[in-house]
Amino acid sequence: MKLPRVLMLPKWYPHRYDDQDGDFVARHVAAIAPHAQVAVLFAAVARGPLPGLTDCEADLNGEIPTLRYYYRAQPTGLAPLDKVLKLLLYFWCLGRGYRRLTTHWGGSPQLTHVHVLLRTGLFAWWLKLTQGIPYLITEHWTLYLPQNAGRMGKLRRWLSQRIVGQAAALHTVSRNLGQAMQQLGLVNARAVVLPNVVDTQLFKPAAGNNTARDRAGAGPLLHVAAFNEQAKNLSGILRVVARLSERWPGLTLRIAGYGPAEAELRQLAADLGLLDTHVFFLGKLSPAQVAEQMRQAVCLVLFSNYENLPCVLIEAQASGLPAVATAVGGVPELLPPDGSRGLLVPPRDEAALEQALSTVLRHPERFEARQLRQHAVAHFSYGEVGRQFVQLYAQLLMPTAGGSPTPPLRP
Repeated sequence: MKLPRVLMLPKWYPHRYDDQDGDFVARHVAAIAPHAQVAVLFAAVARGPLPGLTDCEADLNGEIPTLRYYYRAQPTGLAPLDKVLKLLLYFWCLGRGYRRLTTHWGGSPQLTHVHVLLRTGLFAWWLKLTQGIPYLITEHWTLYLPQNAGRMGKLRRWLSQRIVGQAAALHTVSRNLGQAMQQLGLVNARAVVLPNVVDTQLFKPAAGNNTARDRAGAGPLLHVAAFNEQAKNLSGILRVVARLSERWPGLTLRIAGYGPAEAELRQLAADLGLLDTHVFFLGKLSPAQVAEQMRQAVCLVLFSNYENLPCVLIEAQASGLPAVATAVGGVPELLPPDGSRGLLVPPRDEAALEQALSTVLRHPERFEARQLRQHAVAHFSYGEVGRQFVQLYAQLLMPTAGGSPTPPLRP
């Protein structure tokens, strides 16, 4: 059977300026790639000088044909004019890339798969109106959560409602995100929840580690996230570690990540007397380096004020690593109330975080690395998520007697 041609339109995708930006989207694409003829078309504002108004990185001969376009951040130097020009350049890049990919394929795509709105969805909507190509929306963005929804302007919300309503299906990576979108009027009759993907070949327990006890004692706490203090509340973790270190003098916290709040958080760690004694900033790590840190840690800590479905939590599970995390967004969908995969605490409740981490440190035997990993492989592996996308694609592209696609089954 000939595989369907699917055009991937991501808002975020790894690029020349940041190879980890949108890596969760790239993993979805990789999970789908064995089951469809996929190609990626991505455009973003440049973070450095360009030889012209736009530049293109093309890789059409790889397993996943990919076009990455970059356009100037300041085409004229006049801010109001540049805002309009950048929007035009974005759609010009997508139009040029689309023509190039249809030539490469020898035909048009049968489905457009949008990863994160809004401009991507506008282009997919235009393809539907002009060429009859249906589109599927995958949404990851925490913009739709109640804490952030006020940032949506009236025009964005109105356009998003119409784009979502015209899609063949709306896919969210957590039930919580789907519900938040519904509350904003972003409703589609064919809604489906499929999770993020973890590389279970990369993220796995160290040999011989069957429980967290095997890593207790010398094993550090681990935090992996962007330094976005408003979302991640890393300062709260630092204050809790300062109190815990009085009872566990050998306790350490390793922090992997990068972002705008790094200098501020380093200063707080120094003020608390933790820097380079109990707290170590590791900087930006590759996925392989993060996996190695997880194999050494005793617990992952995530004290976020809001989240969607954090990939770092499913990477921890694949590594056999329990977690302590806040009960926000889709996190409770990953950490059940029975505490078998980790412990939930209320957001901003530092006393609860201290108590939960103390429980993990005192009773590491309660978490079975083998069971954590088995759950991750069964639910979040490339093979499993890819299988569910295949089912969704097949039903979206299967016409009924009336000529319309059939509603997808919920995987």
